[in-house]
Amino acid sequence: MKKFVLFLACGLLIGNIVFAQGKTKEETTHGTGTNTGTKFGYLNSNDLLAAIPERVKADSALSKYQKSFQDQYEDMVKEYQTKGQAFQSGEKTMTDAVKEVKAKEIQDLQSRIEGFQQSAQEKLQTKKSELYGPILDKLNKAISAVGKEHGYNYIFDVTQGAVLYYDGDDVLPLVKAKLGIK
Repeated sequence: MKKFVLFLACGLLIGNIVFAQGKTKEETTHGTGTNTGTKFGYLNSNDLLAAIPERVKADSALSKYQKSFQDQYEDMVKEYQTKGQAFQSGEKTMTDAVKEVKAKEIQDLQSRIEGFQQSAQEKLQTKKSELYGPILDKLNKAISAVGKEHGYNYIFDVTQGAVLYYDGDDVLPLVKAKLGIK
């Protein structure tokens, strides 16, 4: 599926380039004396994200939040291991009824651990969206503003790996300047 989308995108891109290059100068200037051809730019979003100061604060907050879940998880696993070892060491002396109750306790604890893991993952994803959402919005607005100010029709993110060849302008310095980042 990814290959199909990649080939489709490349085909559309190549078709657009061939179509744009096939026009005569008169067709592309529309009598205004300015070229209205397609202008391409690119950037590496990982480099841009690494340069923004707010990311460090978001990373730190997310790490602290994740650590609180990790601590709870480790406590639950220790309890599970302790109960499992106690069950194994005393199993021979337990009656069938006690064995059944203890086994049920261990199974319930295992289910709680699995539920906790799933819940923690969901909460971490929500927290990540809360922390990084405003940062990504800011970056997208800056990229759009640079695109409009400098007349770009398309700005590609080379981080995604979908662009196999690019002969455009690296707009990363322009976006950094727009954000006030050196």
